[in-house]
Amino acid sequence: MSSIVTAKDLCLWYGTAQALNNINIEIPEKNITAFIGPSGCGKSTFLKTLNRMNDLIPGVKITGEVRYGEQDVYAPGLDVNLLRKEIGM
Repeated sequence: MSSIVTAKDLCLWYGTAQALNNINIEIPEKNITAFIGPSGCGKSTFLKTLNRMNDLIPGVKITGEVRYGEQDVYAPGLDVNLLRKEIGM
């Protein structure tokens, strides 16, 4: 089964505080996926990388790769509004 979302070596910092450290995940298309964990473990932060909501937070640095289908979510020139419509936001 093909993956609809893929993160590879994804890291995220809020200033000097690292919130995500080398996340590697493939989320299959047409399946239910749950993110479960304690408060503050990065669930919401990871989800905000998928729709680029972290772009609105000053001082955020993101490295690694996030793909929605074949599209690089952080590609230069990407229409973020179109991306959000595609993923149902």
